[in-house]
Amino acid sequence: MALSLPEALAKLPRHPLLYSHPSPIHPLPALTSYLNTNPPKSPKSTPQIRLFAKREDQSSPLACSGNKYRKLEYIVPDILSPQPLYNSYPNNTPNPNHPPTSNQKTTTLITEGAIQSNHTIQVSSLANHLNLSSVALLHKGTGGGLSASTDKTSFLRTGNPQIAHLLGADIRVLEPGSTNGGRTDTVEPVLAELRAAGKTPYWIPSGASLHPLGGVGYARCAFEIAAQEKQLGARFDYIFVACGSGSTVGGLIAGFKMLERMESSSSPPSQNTGGKTKPPRKIIGIINSPTKPQTWHEERVLRFARQAGSLIGLEDASQAITLEADVHLDGRFAGAAYGVLDEDTKRTMEIAARKEALILDPVYTGKVLSGVMGWVEGGGLVGDWEGRGGGVAGDGEGPLNALFIHTGGQAALAAYADLE
Repeated sequence: MALSLPEALAKLPRHPLLYSHPSPIHPLPALTSYLNTNPPKSPKSTPQIRLFAKREDQSSPLACSGNKYRKLEYIVPDILSPQPLYNSYPNNTPNPNHPPTSNQKTTTLITEGAIQSNHTIQVSSLANHLNLSSVALLHKGTGGGLSASTDKTSFLRTGNPQIAHLLGADIRVLEPGSTNGGRTDTVEPVLAELRAAGKTPYWIPSGASLHPLGGVGYARCAFEIAAQEKQLGARFDYIFVACGSGSTVGGLIAGFKMLERMESSSSPPSQNTGGKTKPPRKIIGIINSPTKPQTWHEERVLRFARQAGSLIGLEDASQAITLEADVHLDGRFAGAAYGVLDEDTKRTMEIAARKEALILDPVYTGKVLSGVMGWVEGGGLVGDWEGRGGGVAGDGEGPLNALFIHTGGQAALAAYADLE
């Protein structure tokens, strides 16, 4: 599928890791029917809300397909460069006063995450794809998945760690730290160890979000979704996605902001009913960890969105993307802790599996779909639509369309022995 990308985005180096076709978008008719059986009545109407899923878990031929491959596509060219611009710990920020002096090519990818990290699997798989080695630092103290498990031995060995072993990653399971805000700096010693062994490591931060290029892949995804909208004949009024490290939702915000600019400058608004233009698509990030306050996540996503916006050619990105207008996060579905399976998420996973044969994961997608269902069942979606000037939903305007982005993660299910 050819995408109409802005010039700056089209020129950015990219190493394809995804299939040549977009990850599929398909309707969820059984869930749609389930949620519309007894919908909450707004003061004015009872609209139909249609649910769709974008299957990022089916986007790549590499192991455990998920959202990180789309991010990594724009990082690979720097990895393969003889003088990587962004290879610095901890946040890959280039230092113009100290340019790289080594012409040694990268030999090893190193990253970190929780015990059941999806990101570390996708980085390890990428390393194999590039004929490199990989090191995965897995922190026991990240989140509460391990501490909440009734079978800790299984949690440490099955699911993603098992796949990492199959991929041949050098796995370092690290104990919770006691300094530096609760965690010792365990990365620098490993980097020094690798360099002393004659290797050239390339650091990829958790989730790839702190990497300057981390949000570009999902800025591009916005244009992919828009192209699929035309094929489906349906615009997605709401897009729900997990907010973990933050660059997936930040990239989407930047991409759709740029898309709106391009649409408004190229032709009159086409998405209208009875001469009235619809409100912009709204991206809602469902926070999956209660560790940090929501304001921390919002500021982080804003930073990532502006950074991605600047890279794809959005003029004055720092003014064009604002906290109030563009960053919409919801922390009500995060549960007790990152990686902990709560009853609401378990219920959602069961409903999705039994009504759509859709398998979710307990860390991200289960909580996101819980959020989607909460917005629909609680009347929040209709109320937000009408509050933003979308008119009376269901009153001659057709249904509201909500897109759930499935970011993968099902491989972690094997570690959750309590899920029956």
